[in-house]
Amino acid sequence: MNRVAIVTGSARGIGAATVDALVNESYRVVAVDRCRDIPEVPYALATPGELDAVVAHHGDAVLGLVGDVRSATDMQLAVETAVRHFGRLDAVVACAGVVAGGGPLWEVSDAAWDAVWSVNVLGTRRLIEAAAPTLIANGVAANGRILAVASAAGTMGLRHLAAYSAAKHAVVGLIRAVAMDLAEYGVTANVVSPGSTRTAILEASAAVYGLENGEAFAAQQPIGRLIEPVEIAQAITWLCSPASSAITGADFAVDGGMTV
Repeated sequence: MNRVAIVTGSARGIGAATVDALVNESYRVVAVDRCRDIPEVPYALATPGELDAVVAHHGDAVLGLVGDVRSATDMQLAVETAVRHFGRLDAVVACAGVVAGGGPLWEVSDAAWDAVWSVNVLGTRRLIEAAAPTLIANGVAANGRILAVASAAGTMGLRHLAAYSAAKHAVVGLIRAVAMDLAEYGVTANVVSPGSTRTAILEASAAVYGLENGEAFAAQQPIGRLIEPVEIAQAITWLCSPASSAITGADFAVDGGMTV
């Protein structure tokens, strides 16, 4: 029986790579993305065309759904869609995230702060609260999985990115608490924390520091290069597998040694 997952932020970057990796492990996936910009976020978000391209690459194995992770209604629809279209739900992966508000904390607007927190933290909450009842109902033997993408910023403090750092710290804490809430039901919850990864968020972060592009961040990592989205996706996929059944509440650093 094919397992089924929901992946948010799936139109590009780590989300799109996660869809690919899960399908390669015989998952069926509901790929969710907002597919429109947020005024307070200073760069373009993914487009409907990018989501369509992810879906088209996998045919019937992936169903695209335009939805905002901040909306309880949209996340409930994602769960209902997975169950109705693919017959079940086994895993959810919260990849959706944004960065905004470059500058010291006292210069960050409430609107920028709220945008970062609403997508990164509230969006993770909305996905979990929509999916948890279904994952619990599957039973202990079903190996239910919840994954969230945080960041090395969830361990470190990043200059001029206070809202993002605080939000990613919150994601780690949220998942640790959820892991305890779900442990008796056989559902695990874990975090993957990327280092500098070749994504749109990295390019936006480069702009905060006046860098020409994200390649400059390779020097932060002992491995001496940027991480590719597929490398994060492979860690997520393993954590969705039965092999990870004894792991919950963990924060996996996939950061090239950045936080060492």
